Amino acid sequence: MPKRHETDETAIRRHIDKIVEGIRAKDLQALERLYAPDVVSFDVEPPLQHVGVEAKAKNWANVFTFFEEARYEIRDLTLTVGGDVAFGHCFGRLSGTSKDGTVAKGMWVRATFGLRKIDGEWLIVHDQVSVPFDVRSGRGVTDLEP
Repeated sequence: MPKRHETDETAIRRHIDKIVEGIRAKDLQALERLYAPDVVSFDVEPPLQHVGVEAKAKNWANVFTFFEEARYEIRDLTLTVGGDVAFGHCFGRLSGTSKDGTVAKGMWVRATFGLRKIDGEWLIVHDQVSVPFDVRSGRGVTDLEP
């Protein structure tokens, strides 16, 4: 593996880890810095797409409004890095304690990231978060674990 590839992969893993740190700290500005200004996000929360870092930040702000204490866990992050673009996928789980003291164990979701190196820094230009879909019931399946 070429040295540049190793360095880029390490930088991207650190970048994704900053999502975990930003959520734990409830630091909206830190989270905003992880995304390109024109990020397109297909998140689990409506609408079908969120365009721009402000729209993505609004999703995180909603999380912070609901949770007194929020946690995010990432498992099985796999990356493919090539030049100035990269993509990755993993499982993620948002959990925490709501403002009324209820402990939410959260649900595991599937997450995909598209990144681009812009001015020497890796930024998320696209993300997608989804849950499996049960065709017969017409509902998302939220009780699966990796």
